Amino acid sequence: MMNKGKLYLIPSPLGENDPSEVIPQPVLKSLEGFRTFVVEEVRTARRYLSKAGLKGKIAYLEFHELNEHTNAATVESYLKLFEEGNDVALISEAGLPAVADPGAQLVALAHRHGIEVVPAVGPSSLMLALMASGMNGQSFAFCGYIPAKSDERKSRLRLLEKVSGQLRQTQILIETPYRNDALFSDILSTCAPSTKVCVAANITMPDAFIKTKKVSEWKKEGLVIGKRPCVFLILA
Repeated sequence: MMNKGKLYLIPSPLGENDPSEVIPQPVLKSLEGFRTFVVEEVRTARRYLSKAGLKGKIAYLEFHELNEHTNAATVESYLKLFEEGNDVALISEAGLPAVADPGAQLVALAHRHGIEVVPAVGPSSLMLALMASGMNGQSFAFCGYIPAKSDERKSRLRLLEKVSGQLRQTQILIETPYRNDALFSDILSTCAPSTKVCVAANITMPDAFIKTKKVSEWKKEGLVIGKRPCVFLILA
C-alpha cells in the first residue's frame, strides 16, 4: 500500500451515559469524518454512533467486527481497509479500545505495516478506579482477568497479594460481571485482614460505587456487587 490511511482509536462510554458526558466534543465531532469502523459488536457501535450525533447516517457506514471470536486471518484481511488513504476508526464495547480488548490485534497489525495509530481521549475504568481508590498510583499493575476456577483464582490472589506487599504495588483486576461476587468472595477469604481492597462499580454512571476498605472491614459490610461492570484493586 503506497497511500495508507490511519487507525484512530475512539473511546466509548463505560455505560449508558450520553456520550457528551464522558467523551470530549472534538472526539465526537471527528466521528463524522469516518466511513469505515472496526468494532467489537456492530449493534452496540451503531447505538453509540447514533447517540454521538450520526443518527440518520449509520446506513452509509461500513462496519467490520473484531471480537474474541475473530480469527487471525480475518484480522489480517482488515489491512485492505486502509487502502487509498482510507482512515479507520476502532471502537470497543466500553472505554478505551485495545485495553483488555481484542482490538489490540488491529493496532498490532497497523504497527507491523507502518500504519499511523492515533489514540483519542476518553474514559478508562482502570485509571478512574485507580484515581479514586486512594491506593498507590506510583506503582501499579493491571492483571486483567485471573483464573475463573476458585482454587486457581485463590492461588493467583495469594501471589498478587505477595507481590503487592513486596513492591507496595497496587494490583488491578477485572472480571466478567456475573462472576463479580465470586471473585470478591475469594478475595475476602484469601487475602490478609489488613490488605486494602477497592471495589469500583459502574464508574461514571449515576449509581457509581467506589469504596476502599481493609479486608476485615469488607467482611463486616457484606457487600453484594451484582452484575455491574466492576474494577477490583488490591494493596497489601
